[in-house]
Amino acid sequence: MFGATQSTNRMNDFEVASPPDDSVSALEFSPSTVQKNFLVAGSWDSSVRCWEVEQNGATVPKSIKTMGGPVLDVCWSDDGSKVFVASCDKQVKLWDLASDQVMQVAAHDGPVKTCHMVKGPTYTCLMTGSWDKTLKFWDTRSPNPMMAINLPERCYCADVDYPMAVVGTANRGLIIYSLQNSPTEYKRQESPLKYQHRAISIFKDKKKEPTGYALGSIEGRVAIQYVNPANPKDNFTFKCHRSTSTSGFQDIYAVNDIAFHPVHGTLVTVGSDGTFSFWDKDARTKLKSSEAMDQSITKCGFNANGQIFAYAVGYDWSKGHEYFNPAKKPQIFLRSCYDELKPRIN
Repeated sequence: MFGATQSTNRMNDFEVASPPDDSVSALEFSPSTVQKNFLVAGSWDSSVRCWEVEQNGATVPKSIKTMGGPVLDVCWSDDGSKVFVASCDKQVKLWDLASDQVMQVAAHDGPVKTCHMVKGPTYTCLMTGSWDKTLKFWDTRSPNPMMAINLPERCYCADVDYPMAVVGTANRGLIIYSLQNSPTEYKRQESPLKYQHRAISIFKDKKKEPTGYALGSIEGRVAIQYVNPANPKDNFTFKCHRSTSTSGFQDIYAVNDIAFHPVHGTLVTVGSDGTFSFWDKDARTKLKSSEAMDQSITKCGFNANGQIFAYAVGYDWSKGHEYFNPAKKPQIFLRSCYDELKPRIN
């Protein structure tokens, strides 16, 4: 074709229709309680969007809402009827998808970086972490939190898998909480990584109990950490999202997001180098690496049954404003991934 530009879809995946106007900061599939697949994305353009993902890979835009500032995180309610949206406007809003109404359910004194649903046998609540150096728990019907915990520093990343929560803060702090009965601090650790962390994801053991977490840093490295390792050697770190340039120096990129496969327990990392990689942490091996996109990959996630991998391509400002190209638009891609993430057979 004359004048055809090279495709930005380097892996021949399904492209999501009507993506946000700015980089994607949050990406979450609906939970297994919902029969269909829905995908929600929050963006630096202050929007949150919802699509239905059809069996053939096509996406149908369902709705869009605008927040009072850039969106930093989203999470689904356990029944899949609502989405919580954390924003730089210091609020978390509840988006009721059936009525398409939005209402405020949580507030902080600074931008809200993380929001997660806590679903226990005795209570359900929303956990929010902020740059105001607090972690708060809300039952969402009351304007005041059930509990507020002071953090040593700003909340940078967090994950929840009942009965475990983990929070990563500025200055390389890590705090693990036990959520049984009520949230209590279980253990504090300094990050095993020398540089600032950006992504954290809890993994389960063979009994499907949360047992540890993967932590990704801006220096192209991931740590696999068990909360109570049977052997200290079970904890390890590995390098990723690096490339050796022609001059012989190594280019090192940030790990922007980490997700564990809901069935296989293998994991994906995405980075500022514009690639995603699939890994088997137990065999300590890489399963697959993608081609490099023409922009960074900012966020990723799996759908509830592990058939679909979603990843968002856009600029993450990792090379400063001089590399920002407004002609390059954000994109979200969907990939059929179940077989590619099967663990290595030893």
